[in-house]
Amino acid sequence: MRFLKILFFFALVFSVLGAHAQSSTELKRRKDELNKQLEQLNQEYQETASNKKSTKKQLDLLKAQINLREEKISNINSEIRNLDNQISESNNSVHSLQNQLTQLKKEYGAMVLFAYRNQSAYNKLMFIFASQDFNQAYKRLKYLQQIGTYRQRQAEYIQGTEQDLHVKINELDKTKKEKGDLLKDQEKEEQTLGDERKSQAQVLVGLSKQEGQLKQQQRDVQRKIAQTNREIDAAIRKEIEEERRRQEAAAREAARIAAAKAKAENRDVVVPKTKAINANSSRSEVLNATPESAKLSNDFLGNRGRLPWPVANGFITQGFGIYYNEGIKSESMGVDIKSNPGANVRAVFDGDVVKVMDISGTYLVLIRHGEYFTAYSNLKSASVSKGQKVSTRQAIGTAATDPTTGETNVHFELTKGINYLDPKTWLTPN
Repeated sequence: MRFLKILFFFALVFSVLGAHAQSSTELKRRKDELNKQLEQLNQEYQETASNKKSTKKQLDLLKAQINLREEKISNINSEIRNLDNQISESNNSVHSLQNQLTQLKKEYGAMVLFAYRNQSAYNKLMFIFASQDFNQAYKRLKYLQQIGTYRQRQAEYIQGTEQDLHVKINELDKTKKEKGDLLKDQEKEEQTLGDERKSQAQVLVGLSKQEGQLKQQQRDVQRKIAQTNREIDAAIRKEIEEERRRQEAAAREAARIAAAKAKAENRDVVVPKTKAINANSSRSEVLNATPESAKLSNDFLGNRGRLPWPVANGFITQGFGIYYNEGIKSESMGVDIKSNPGANVRAVFDGDVVKVMDISGTYLVLIRHGEYFTAYSNLKSASVSKGQKVSTRQAIGTAATDPTTGETNVHFELTKGINYLDPKTWLTPN
């Protein structure tokens, strides 16, 4: 029974360590991805910095680097916390194995001493012949055999426990070394982050002479963002109202047909059990009025955190929510994704195109997925049209490159009805 408890204890420990290992693997994968993105940004920054002139693109690249560097440091901190937990669990395992080994050796020593005192064949024979009957003699013979077998098994337990202890100590040493390497990496990244912030301050000084021009550019960008959001909001509201009219018309037609059929058959009209769409129906009810729309909504929701990215290669340079740029307060209703010039922009899920339009020289594509909508803006070209059905990862256009900054960013937004959601929580971790 005690042996089974020990087995259960170690199975529990190994399962916990396995969970940590999986988490550590994910953290290491993300750190590798961050390193690639930082390397790409640094390369672009060096190319722009070689012009010996501060530009808006330099500042944007530095901001992106700083954001990724901060995320990498946070990632390293999570790795260190994981390793601290593993070290603590390994220490507990080593302590438990040492106690177990001590107890096994103590019990084994007692058995050896007992065997030494009763090692003569004469004593064993006398122990058997002193039995009251044959049955007791047989049991005593089996008992002596079991003692030998048990002693051998205990010796094997001791040897196995010593090996487990040796493995666990080696794992502990390896984990401590890995933590030490991470701490050095953390220190290096924090130093690099400090250098990047200094470079950012220097670029800002260089750009101060162009402050008026930069603020004008920023205002132009904000106007374009505001126009894009107005168009998206108007298109979604229009789609909801058109769907409401379609469902109301379908309900009236169904009622007319049912009434005509009932009259022809000389019976009362059967009122349908399903709730008809009317002026008081909620937006969610309208957008999920048909079985197809309701299924699409459920499927979209079921893929939260697993939706493919709008571009095959890219990373977020501006997140969802309120932010400040050059002292100007702004709010992003989606995310900006930096990608390669001319990159294909893809639908993140099956749906229907409800709007395609040109906004100040770039395209906006709006796709409906039941009661959810996704918007893709800053497209150089659009390869889909209104009313067209699209599938997951289908190309819907190409990303535009800003001629002033040379940057290629795709703006991606996601709504449930007219309520904006943070797209990052819906996309597959990059």
